[in-house]
This record gives sequence, structure tokens and C-alpha cells, in this order.
Amino acid sequence: MEGVTASLTKPTLRIGPYQVDPPVVLAPMAGITNVAFRQLCAEYGAALYVCEMITARAIVARDPKTMHMMTFAEGEHPRSMQLYGVDPATMREAVKFILGEGLADHIDTNWGCPVAKVTRKGGGAALPYKRRLFADIISACVAAAEPYGVPVTAKFRIGIDDEHHTHVDAGRIAEAEGAAAVALHARTAAQRYSGQADWSQIALLKEAVTTIPVLGNGDIFAAADALSMMDKTGCDGVVVGRGCLGRPWLFGELQAAFAGQPIPAGPDLGEVAKVLRRHAELLVEHDGPDKGIRDLRKHIAWYFMGFPVGSALRRQFATMSTLDELVTLTAELDHDAPFPVAGEGPRGRQGSPGKVTLPYGWLDDPEDRAIPHDADVMHSGG
Repeated sequence: MEGVTASLTKPTLRIGPYQVDPPVVLAPMAGITNVAFRQLCAEYGAALYVCEMITARAIVARDPKTMHMMTFAEGEHPRSMQLYGVDPATMREAVKFILGEGLADHIDTNWGCPVAKVTRKGGGAALPYKRRLFADIISACVAAAEPYGVPVTAKFRIGIDDEHHTHVDAGRIAEAEGAAAVALHARTAAQRYSGQADWSQIALLKEAVTTIPVLGNGDIFAAADALSMMDKTGCDGVVVGRGCLGRPWLFGELQAAFAGQPIPAGPDLGEVAKVLRRHAELLVEHDGPDKGIRDLRKHIAWYFMGFPVGSALRRQFATMSTLDELVTLTAELDHDAPFPVAGEGPRGRQGSPGKVTLPYGWLDDPEDRAIPHDADVMHSGG
């Protein structure tokens, strides 16, 4: 990718009062986009970095674990938080608490999670099918945020499955209820993370939503993918999820691409070792030495994707428990190994498509605004 330059220019993305330049957003990913990972990504380039999804009911209950998840770094701005919920009143109270306590500067809302424990209770990607309930929730969040001048956005999928698309209606509803921007993961819930994202649906949403920014998400694994998505769909910005797993430097590549500058070559294994060390230090600072290093383990395969790292050494990384162990193990890597071609492309969970688990009778009436019972108890992401 070295030497590739941007082929288009776009106006600066604005989300409420915030200028997002380049027009790039880090997708909230459960268990990934904590304060440590966001700091690491931000060290490579400017963007809007969204906290991992937070459950509205847990905020209202002042759950200690949830409050810890809401940590932002000193100097992180705007502080962007994504909320999950199904009850307009609960979402309103969560927003009022967050902003009343000065804990965030931007509220995103999650309508994209495809996992069964969320959709079986009507949450995540299932909820926009209930148009009136969706409108009530967006309206409640916007009204709660308005006194603070904080923008509310919505991220959703194409729909439940190929027979039940909801994204155009969801975009129009969010726009009408005062959302500052919408983002589309161009897959259905039934696809989960499999197959290819259908970028044509981003273009369709952009045609339908005309007064607020429309962002595209899905299959951005390199800077060229982001430029291509914007060129083909006309979207106002991109949301990067799995493409940055084990590759926080992708944000530096994106910044260069949107500035029309040569995209830097990928790091050699020695540089990756330094990134691992930095990631570990940030995690330890956030979660302590034990949990911090345990959390780093899940990132190892992504960092080493395509690099010549033997199976025995990979196993040692996967079971390390201290920062000293990490330092010892990284010394055994071939620091001169160049960034591999195999290090590009899809990464992270993909899985296979499947039937979406929904509450009984969920598809009977899209206008029903009844609140699904106990749907916002769990912590999850999407």
C-alpha cells in the first residue's frame, strides 16, 4: 500500500458541533474499544473514537463495573459513548446522568448488535423493526441531550434479514427525531459478520437521508477501502471496526489517505512488538496488571496475523500473565520481519449467517411500541 494516495476529496465531517477530520470513526466494539485501545489508536491519527457499548439500565443503576467501562483518557475529546437500551425512559435517564455528570460529549446509540442474547429480547439489530418504539427512543435521547448541546447519533444494520430491511426507515426516523448523524453497517443481522458488506445499501440510505451525515461501515480493512466506499456510495464518513484489530496504525494510514499523502508502509515485527508493549502498558494502567495482561491475550493473533511467529511462541503469548513475560517473549520475535501481505484483509470474527432469534410475535406489528421485557439487562456489543 505504500505510495497510494487519495483519489478524492470530501468536505470535513461534522457531527453536531464537532469537526471530524479525517471523516473516520472507530466503531464501538465490546471488549475492544476500552480507554486503552482508544488511546493507542488516537496516537496514530485523528478520528472520532467511540467507547465500547454501555448498557443504559446499568448506568441508571450506577453499576460499578459499568462506571469503570465509561473511563476516558485525559485529553480525549470529544468523549464519545455508545448506549444500548430498549426503553425510552431508561435511555433518557442514562443520557441525563451521563451529561449531567459531565461524563461524555457525544452519545451514540446501538441498533446493530446481532447476537442472540440481545435480539431474542428485541434489542440491538431487532429493534428498528419497531418503528414507533425506535422513534420514541431516539426522541428521548435527543431531548435529554439538547440542554447540554451534545449530539446523539444512531448506528444500525440493513435490517433483520433480507426479507426485513429497516435501514431506510431507521435513517429517516433518526433524522426526523433530531439525530446528528447515522451510520450503517451494511450487513443484516442474519449475516452477522459473514460474507460481504453490501455498500449499495449505504448509497440507498444516503439518498434517503439528506440533512444529516450518513456514515458507512463494513469491510474497511485498508485505507483504500475507505476511499472506495466514499467514492462509490457518496457517504460522508466511514466507521472502522474489525479492520483495526491488531492494527491501530490503520488510523495513521487513513489520515494520510484522506490528506492525499503517501500511505506509510506497514510496520515490521519489531515495531509491532513496540505497539504490543504500549497496548499492554495502557491496559495495565486501566485495569491493573492481572486483568490488563489477560485482556491483551485476545489481541495477540490479530497483531501477529501473517507474521512468521511459530506456534509454540504464539501459545506462550496466549498464556502470558505479566508485563515482564511480554517483554521477554517479544525479544524472541524476528524484529526484522517485514509487514506481510497476509497481514492485510479481513480479520476478527466472521462466523456464518443464520436465523435471527427474535421475541415471539416480534414481526407481527412494526408499529407496536411496547417495550420488550428485560431486554436491556445484559452487557454486549455489536
